[in-house]
Amino acid sequence: MAKILVTGGQGQLARCIDKLSKVYELDFSFKSSLELDITKFEALEQELNGQGYDYCINCAAYTQVDKAESNKEAANLINHLAVDLLARLCKKYKVTLIHISTDFVFSGENSLPYLEADKTNPLGVYGKSKLDGECRIQQNLAQFFIIRTSWLYSEFGNNFLKSMLQYGREREALSVVYDQVGTPTYAMDLAGLILKIIISESKSYGVYHYSNEGVASWYDFAFAIFKMANMDCDLNPIRSEEYPTAAKRPSFSVLDKSRVKKIFQIKIPHWQQSLSEAIRNSSVK
Repeated sequence: MAKILVTGGQGQLARCIDKLSKVYELDFSFKSSLELDITKFEALEQELNGQGYDYCINCAAYTQVDKAESNKEAANLINHLAVDLLARLCKKYKVTLIHISTDFVFSGENSLPYLEADKTNPLGVYGKSKLDGECRIQQNLAQFFIIRTSWLYSEFGNNFLKSMLQYGREREALSVVYDQVGTPTYAMDLAGLILKIIISESKSYGVYHYSNEGVASWYDFAFAIFKMANMDCDLNPIRSEEYPTAAKRPSFSVLDKSRVKKIFQIKIPHWQQSLSEAIRNSSVK
């Protein structure tokens, strides 16, 4: 039975992994940031030393994109330096690392979906810190899976879906940008891929892109949420310049999933199909 450490154990992805894993004979240890601070070398080494972990799924991250611009040290510490520590310890104790990264490593200047080998050029502190973490993993470790994903949401935690459902209950009208294009990703679907990697005992290490299928703007995403949730909210499409943020977002961050689909022989649901499931799950959670 594989033994698996999950950092960031109270986040939405970890909670989805926990929910899906119940049907498998796997031994999971979910550690919240309070239980295991990945920035502390001694704590990490104590956890990995002698525990017999086969895998570490790193769900811990600094994800506050705008705050990262004024809190560069915190973002760099968690997304870069701590990941460097984790990679070194995984190598030392022969643990396979599954690390979650982001579409924000790209600039958004492409007109075609991004391939894993495409040039990276993050626009802000968050994206750069995540890219630096990726580089440390690749420098220090051979047995790793880096999974870049985009627009992650679920019925758990704080995310765009949860925010829109709340706004739909509280507001009569809302403005959402329509000139940033990507793909919403249901964390439950991403959790399914991670479990498949573990269960299959894959040795096809490397960088992968995973999101749901299809393309949407944030406006499209919000429109679909309100429609599927039967919420009457007047939605107004606006340009990014009308909603200034501290961090600049990629205008196009669609990911090409050809590699992950071919290697792991998976069929990825369309984002609207998965969104419908997430909204149903939100109503019964």
